[in-house]
Amino acid sequence: MNHAPQVKIPATYMRGGTSKGVFFRLQDLPAAAQSPGATRDALLMRVIGSPDPYGKQIDGMGGATSSTSKTVILSKSSRPDHDVDYLFGQVSIDRAFVDWSGNCGNLSAAVGPFAISAGLVEADRIPQDGLATVRIWQANIGKTIIAHVPMTQGAVQETGDFELDGVTFPAAQVRLEFMNPAAEEEGAGGSMFPTGNLVDELQVPGIGALKATLINAGIPTIFLNAEDIGYTGTELQDAINSDSKALAMFETIRAHGALRMGLIAHLDEIAQRQHTPKIAFVAKPTSYVSSSGKAIAAQDIDLLVRALSMGKLHHAMMGTAAVAIATAAAIPGTLVNLAAGGGERNAVCFGHPSGTLLVGAQAQQQDGDWIVNKALMSRSARVLMEGWVRVPGDAF
Repeated sequence: MNHAPQVKIPATYMRGGTSKGVFFRLQDLPAAAQSPGATRDALLMRVIGSPDPYGKQIDGMGGATSSTSKTVILSKSSRPDHDVDYLFGQVSIDRAFVDWSGNCGNLSAAVGPFAISAGLVEADRIPQDGLATVRIWQANIGKTIIAHVPMTQGAVQETGDFELDGVTFPAAQVRLEFMNPAAEEEGAGGSMFPTGNLVDELQVPGIGALKATLINAGIPTIFLNAEDIGYTGTELQDAINSDSKALAMFETIRAHGALRMGLIAHLDEIAQRQHTPKIAFVAKPTSYVSSSGKAIAAQDIDLLVRALSMGKLHHAMMGTAAVAIATAAAIPGTLVNLAAGGGERNAVCFGHPSGTLLVGAQAQQQDGDWIVNKALMSRSARVLMEGWVRVPGDAF
């Protein structure tokens, strides 16, 4: 019996923010996987170790959570005023599915460093020391991200003293600007608020009528009030992820929210859209203890936010959801803004299960519509391993 040998593919395993993923240069993928389609999806699933009915991804690079079941493909950009094209694939853990419907804000922090080190940024744009400005085209959602990457003696600086709650060790700070983060291609006519409302009444059979802010910014997100669904906003992962009824409730709400936002035409389509929209709940500041044992004081934060990703409560906060939080907080009258105390603001510090995060956004009204020019946050990134990933030759 013949057995196909393994194929070696150049790859880099990186942490970006509170996520990890396998990074590829487009040119390094096997020819059949350099174009979108079933072959590429099969390859990436096998790299990560999916689908895995055991839910562990033992036979792959995935870490069996939404934060660690991720892949990135980068190439030099052909777009004017951009350095690199960034394509993100969220790999399902237990199903044969790669979701290309959204961005990963956390891994966005690793795109600039990888692009520089991989030779995807022109040398004349990279300073010997200081900050390199990497102009990223986020191909999933058609948006621009600007990454400010620290350089030391001509190399990307990865070590430093910037601390990010949800990441154990400090590293160098990477500042990110998400330009015009409202998602133009999503929902009704590309509006930031696809229903035209800052707050909707979302009717969910079996659950009731819920106040919701439905927003397309960073990533399509459904914001709820924590108290309306029986929570305080101080919950950690186990409080929700060990409760199958709660998870089913959130998925039901997410499906009806997606339908209301125009992201799906029928409720059963939500099964093929695991990555978007996100669902989150907010509350006014309350003191709590984070998952690391760190005490978070109510006076040190503006609001509480908890968010689910791929059907589970996130251990910290998705970067794209943080963009949605920053954007919604900057617009008076949204549930996020009201939880933070209301009024005009261009930055908020919110509490999440692992600690706190400061985010900002610049919002203004034009002809009655809200416009956000950019959202800001800081992350860090680090190469964990580089070389080749091996995949059975008959797997794709």
